[in-house]
Amino acid sequence: MYWYQQPPRNGLKLIASSTSWSYNSYEDGYSEAKFEVARQNTDYFLMTIKNVTAQDEATYFCAASGH
Repeated sequence: MYWYQQPPRNGLKLIASSTSWSYNSYEDGYSEAKFEVARQNTDYFLMTIKNVTAQDEATYFCAASGH
């Protein structure tokens, strides 16, 4: 499962991905300190944005892979 960020007038940026319930991977420039993700089962991948500021304005997307 994946979380993406799309800032205004920009393309999608991958924030984090999870290939198993216990392992989360963050892309460069993103961290758990700001974008905390939790996967409790195969259908649920929650992301919490901490200390939200105006710079966090974006559309956020969750996606799943069929693999």
